[in-house]
Amino acid sequence: MANMAYKAPAAQQDGPAGAQQLDGNNSALVIVTILFFMWGLITSLNDVLIPHLKAIYTLTYVQAMLVQFCFFGAYAIVSLPAGALIRRIGYQKGAVTGLLIAAVGCALFYPASFSGYGVFLFAFFVLASGITVLQVAANPYVAVLGPARTASSRLTLTQAFNSLGTTIGPAVGGLLILSAVGATAGAVLDPATEAASVRGPYLALAGTLVVLAVLFMMAKLPKIDDGEEIAAATEAKGSVLAHRHLLLGAIGIFLYVGAEVSIGSFLINFLGESHIAGLSHADAAHYVSIYWGGAMIGRFIGFAVMRVVSPGKTLAFNSLLAIALVLVGTFGQGSLAMWAILAVGLCNSIMFPTIFSMALHGLGKQTGQASGILCMAIVGGALVPFGQGAMADSMGVQLSFLLPAACYGFILYFGAKYASMYAAK
Repeated sequence: MANMAYKAPAAQQDGPAGAQQLDGNNSALVIVTILFFMWGLITSLNDVLIPHLKAIYTLTYVQAMLVQFCFFGAYAIVSLPAGALIRRIGYQKGAVTGLLIAAVGCALFYPASFSGYGVFLFAFFVLASGITVLQVAANPYVAVLGPARTASSRLTLTQAFNSLGTTIGPAVGGLLILSAVGATAGAVLDPATEAASVRGPYLALAGTLVVLAVLFMMAKLPKIDDGEEIAAATEAKGSVLAHRHLLLGAIGIFLYVGAEVSIGSFLINFLGESHIAGLSHADAAHYVSIYWGGAMIGRFIGFAVMRVVSPGKTLAFNSLLAIALVLVGTFGQGSLAMWAILAVGLCNSIMFPTIFSMALHGLGKQTGQASGILCMAIVGGALVPFGQGAMADSMGVQLSFLLPAACYGFILYFGAKYASMYAAK
């Protein structure tokens, strides 16, 4: 891996032209960062809608989890076609397409509020499909907006704003959507009346996404050169999956997203255990923001740290710390166990962007296809929580956290194996 070539984009040229292109790259980074914020906010609203829809339609927990299954399942179905689309139309037009599809998904929440749970699930799938196209376009776009050695740092910065959206989303959703449920707590819910609470917020989101699509389409963004020399070299090797670092990175993304979503999904039940904190669901929900907020803070820290420390070494360190914290939470009790699990959010901070950028390193014109594979691996968020759920049923909630610990074990291996990927040539 140490001899992988990287062709710096035009923004790295010397002189006035290079300076102008550098400014263009900075402007592009700001615009793309807004997109990261928006899809973080939209994704985190799922945590608000799941209990809301469960109450409206008197669903079982398995039926309610179909929301996450449809949402994350879209990554598995749409990512590869999205990668092919990006190769055909480019990063900028791909991002615009993703925004418009996501806007359609948000707009579908309006007829869903009249029609029933099945239409809601379809709306979730369409919305997630748009976000998938957006991710396939935006993640590699950030990665090539500058030198390869700082790709993880840039992607971590944009992911920090994604975490900002994730942190804000539940509060906004709770205020605009769950307030109706709170007002009718203990009463028999009328599905049509209660479902109406999603119309305004999601129509507003649809309008915002359309506006962003128009602005992104009109923006003069730098053209990204993937490097013809790299493309020729990689294409000669056959399948993009022949690149071992990409294959291992895809497994890492699968396990990371699965671990992150699993921990978040079980946090309220974990904090409700009498020997942990004994909190009610309502009180425990406030601590979930600390978990996601830790990821946001950690990404800002990681943005600075990875300017000077190898991304692989940083990833390995965070994974090792996450394993230690999860084990403390699994075998400990009281406030020590509670804060250990919450602190895992801080460790999660740099994992997704770092694994993603390391997996894409040196793939040239196969970057779009590879990005699609990595985004498809996000389906781990739909499957790993079911595994932890089965363990919780048979072993208890606390011991079920051994599964996320095992996921972090593989990420530790990946980071250590490619610790010198961005070493000076």
